Amino acid sequence: MSSCTTKISRVACVGDSITEGYGLAVQSKTGYPVVLDSILGPGYHVLNSGRSSTTLQKEGNFPYWICKEFSNVFVYNPDIIIIKLGTNDTKPQNWQADRFEKDYQALIDTFRTIPEDPQIYLCLPVPVFKTKWGINDSTVINGVVPIVEKLAKENQLPVIDLYHQMQDQGADFPDSIHPNERAVKVMAGIIAKKIAE
Repeated sequence: MSSCTTKISRVACVGDSITEGYGLAVQSKTGYPVVLDSILGPGYHVLNSGRSSTTLQKEGNFPYWICKEFSNVFVYNPDIIIIKLGTNDTKPQNWQADRFEKDYQALIDTFRTIPEDPQIYLCLPVPVFKTKWGINDSTVINGVVPIVEKLAKENQLPVIDLYHQMQDQGADFPDSIHPNERAVKVMAGIIAKKIAE
């Protein structure tokens, strides 16, 4: 390999509909991973591995674990993984704190088997501005957030705080759950800043 070849860092964005880009006019062009790719610039390549409706819990109503997007992460062999799951886990039929924590740890351990030994970032989910489809803010802030923070500490992983940093973005979440193009830019900016650190 010649010395002028720069290694491109591969970034995999793991998540649900908020990562996939649900509700955006052109999902493939305006989802946060696409915006993140353009903010990070030529040294990075970002893969959207988001799948709508998925839960982090293996026994949730649609586990991320069984999706092709999950397998794609391993094929891609990323240098960086951004995990933004937990929103769909707050649905009453899905939520079980101890199971959420156990499965989240399992997800971290599974991603750590990737040969590239990727840097893993854990995202606090964006706020839920109004309960919808059973998705609720109370479980996000009292359940998901403390568990993600605890696991980040135990595994010595960085946290990207989308929850508190996006509190004032309510107007740009048209259905109270999914960010629009403007909010997606804010979200991608917060994530890019953390990666650049």
